[in-house]
Amino acid sequence: MDISLQKEWIARLVAHDTTSSRSNLNLIEDVDAFLRDHGIEPHHVYNEDKTKANLYAVVGPRVDGGVVLSGHTDVVPIAGQDWRTDPWAVTEVDGKLFGRGTCDMKSFSAIALSLLPEMLSADLKRPIVFALSYDEEVGCLGAPHMIAEIRDKLPAPAAVIVGEPTMMKVIDGHKGIAAFRTTVTGYTTHSSQTDRGVSAVEAAARLITKLSDLRALRARNADLGSPFSPPYSTMTVNVAHGGTQLNIMAGEAYFEWDLRIIPGDSVQEIYEEFLDCSKEIEAEIQLQAPECSIKTVQMSNAPAFAPGDKNPAADLAKALTGYNASEVVAYAAEAGQFQEAGFSTVICGPGSIDQAHQPNEFISLDQVKMGTAFLRKLIAFLAA
Repeated sequence: MDISLQKEWIARLVAHDTTSSRSNLNLIEDVDAFLRDHGIEPHHVYNEDKTKANLYAVVGPRVDGGVVLSGHTDVVPIAGQDWRTDPWAVTEVDGKLFGRGTCDMKSFSAIALSLLPEMLSADLKRPIVFALSYDEEVGCLGAPHMIAEIRDKLPAPAAVIVGEPTMMKVIDGHKGIAAFRTTVTGYTTHSSQTDRGVSAVEAAARLITKLSDLRALRARNADLGSPFSPPYSTMTVNVAHGGTQLNIMAGEAYFEWDLRIIPGDSVQEIYEEFLDCSKEIEAEIQLQAPECSIKTVQMSNAPAFAPGDKNPAADLAKALTGYNASEVVAYAAEAGQFQEAGFSTVICGPGSIDQAHQPNEFISLDQVKMGTAFLRKLIAFLAA
C-alpha cells in the first residue's frame, strides 16, 4: 500500500507545535485552508480568548447516519525529555515515524485528511464529519463546546470514532478523569518555634496520605469482575510544592491530584470524602493560627466512557477492523463526553498508547497502513 500522502500529512500536522500551553490556531488555520480548497466549509468553536479553536466540517450530504472522526490537536510538552530527533519534524527510521504527536494522536487525523479527495469522489450517501479539538491533554477542556454544536446543528450521526491510539483494536469504555489543586496556607515562624507556627507542608502531607488511604480502601473493595485495570477508581498526587527554606515553617504548599474514576462511581462522592478530611485538618490548624486555610479547586472533569451491550459505533468498528471483541482502557479520552451528549461512540485508531507522551514518540508504518485501510473501508461503507 502506498502511504506517501499519509506520511506527508502526518509530517504536516506534527510540524505545528500545538503543545497544550500554546495556541493551536496554526494547525487549525492550515486544515481550514485545505478544506476550503476542496469546497468544504469548516466551522470553528473558540475558547474564551480566541487563542485556541475546535474545528468541525461535514463532507458529503447533510443527512442522518453519518460518522464523526474525532481527534485532538494538542500534544504534551517535550520539556525535560531526551529526544534523539527533532520532535517537530517527522523522521522515518526502521519503519517508524518519530515526532511529537505521531502516535497521540495526529496520525489518525492526518490519515483522514489525506483521504479527503477519496471521500469527495466516493459519492457518499451519508456524511463524514471531521471534529478536531483543543486541550484534550489538559483535561478534555475544549471538546464539549464543539460536541454541543455538532449535536444541535448537524444531522444526527450514527457513530463517533475517536482515533486515540489503540493498535486498531476496538475500545468501548474508559475511565473518567477529574483534576484538582489543593492549596494549604500555614503560619510562618522559625522552624525552632513549632509551637507558634503551622507547616503547610505537613498539613498537605496529611491530605496526600488521605488520598492514598482512599485509593487503598477502593482497592480492597474492588469488583474483580470489572473489565478495567486496575478495577477501581484511583486518586494520585503527582505534583507537590511547598515551603521556601529548611529552617522556616512552610507558609504555603499546594499539590495537584487526579481522580481516575470507573463508570458508575461518583466524582462528587469521592471529592466530598476528601473535603471532609480537609475540613477537619483545617479546623485543627486554625486553632493554632486562625489565618490558616485549605482550599481545593477543580481544574477539569471528563466523564467516564461506559461500555454497554448495545453500541452501534463499536459494532461498526468491529466490522471495519475484523475484530470480534472490544476492550476497555484505564486512560481518559473525549469518548465519554461524546457518549454523555447522546452519541454512540467508540475509540479506535492507529498507534500504541505505550508511545504516548514518551520521548522519541513514534508510530509504525504498519499502523499507518492499518489506519488508512480502516478509513477507506469506512468511506466505502458510507458510499454504499
